Amino acid sequence: MPVRHISEIKSEKMNVSGAENVELQWLVDSSMGAENFAMRRFVIRPGGHTPLHSHPWEHENYVLEGEGVVRIGSEEYELERDMVVFIPPGTEHQFRNPGNRDFILLCIIPIVEPE
Repeated sequence: MPVRHISEIKSEKMNVSGAENVELQWLVDSSMGAENFAMRRFVIRPGGHTPLHSHPWEHENYVLEGEGVVRIGSEEYELERDMVVFIPPGTEHQFRNPGNRDFILLCIIPIVEPE
């Protein structure tokens, strides 16, 4: 189905080493017929963070709500609603929520085959 309401999409705990208090939804992915890109919605709860990691593909992010911090390489940037972030391929990165409200962002990545 090419059109869905966000309430119809399962939210799951980010269950990878180094992630804490993060939920994600796969808004668009190969199950919808997407061949090139996936869109994910992350909710990073207060005190939560994604793992510090890198991978060989880029991704683009858009902050929907709240405030947070992104680490890209050795630099950190404060983020707020309506800011955009580009993560270059192979660059270590992490999103954190040091605040007291949910930090919500979209993340676009290429659909990659598992190695």
